[in-house]
Amino acid sequence: MWSGHRVRYWGDRKEKRSMPPRHILIVNSRNVAQPVFVIGAPHSGAEAVGRALKLSPGFHVTIGQQSVLQAAYGFARRPSLYNGRGDAAAAVIRDAFAQGWQLHPTSCLECTPQCRSAAGLKPSEVGPCVELRGLSRYGDASPDLAYSAEALVHAFPDALIVQVVRDGRDTVAAMLEDQMAMSWFRPGVVNIDTEFPNPFYGVEDESDRQAWPSLSPTGKCAMRWRGAIRLAARLRLALADNQLKTLRYEDMARDPGGAAAALTDFIGTKIAAPVTGTTKRAKTEQNAWRRSLSYGQLAEVEKVAGEELRRLGYK
Repeated sequence: MWSGHRVRYWGDRKEKRSMPPRHILIVNSRNVAQPVFVIGAPHSGAEAVGRALKLSPGFHVTIGQQSVLQAAYGFARRPSLYNGRGDAAAAVIRDAFAQGWQLHPTSCLECTPQCRSAAGLKPSEVGPCVELRGLSRYGDASPDLAYSAEALVHAFPDALIVQVVRDGRDTVAAMLEDQMAMSWFRPGVVNIDTEFPNPFYGVEDESDRQAWPSLSPTGKCAMRWRGAIRLAARLRLALADNQLKTLRYEDMARDPGGAAAALTDFIGTKIAAPVTGTTKRAKTEQNAWRRSLSYGQLAEVEKVAGEELRRLGYK
């Protein structure tokens, strides 16, 4: 487990290399090759990219399948389950995705509202949301995949990773209004004493653990964002350019077509433009923190994650 605070962000990268050997996985009579996973801190815009992939020809992309969430949260919240058990953990993760990607006449009834909405399904529709004919690629954009990214790459060594970064102040503002995101901070849920270090909560050393009880909800959200950004930085150093693509939420909102072109070039097939709602609405979501965070809240975000904000260019 990595420890310490000094992380290079978008600096030196490894040279491009050929894809490592992959585990053979057959789903829906298709060989799963180079699945695409979209990761990011909560409310970073990862779901927007997942929706774009879901609308792209030949793709079957899931968002929040129960089997996937159980495995992802299991390893994200208890990294000790993964440490020293990489192969066993990889098998669990592959099984979870194999189950989540299965297509049958009623498969979409088990999907989350986000996944059904991304597919354009009406509440009364049964599904499935994608035709088997022409299906060639798989992907997933479930919430909080970023916190189990290492285990995910171990399970799918040939995976393509799209990571989305967003101004931490905007993600904190959005998290504070999200009951599901805030539920992870309930006293009976937080497990930083039994799991340490704890990337899911951004708690990396003893000073973080000591500071946690005194943090407000704003500070805890900032620490979670900071943890995701540090994980993203390490993942960027570990993977080659042809396996990892980083997008900024603000760039996607400003130029959805440019983001689609970048994704198309990276993934190797035509990808729809990643847009949350309308382009106008997406643009209004930028700098939302100016309207919703108080000076005191901003000061706490700065104290917890100011270094990461500046390194990413958010002034």
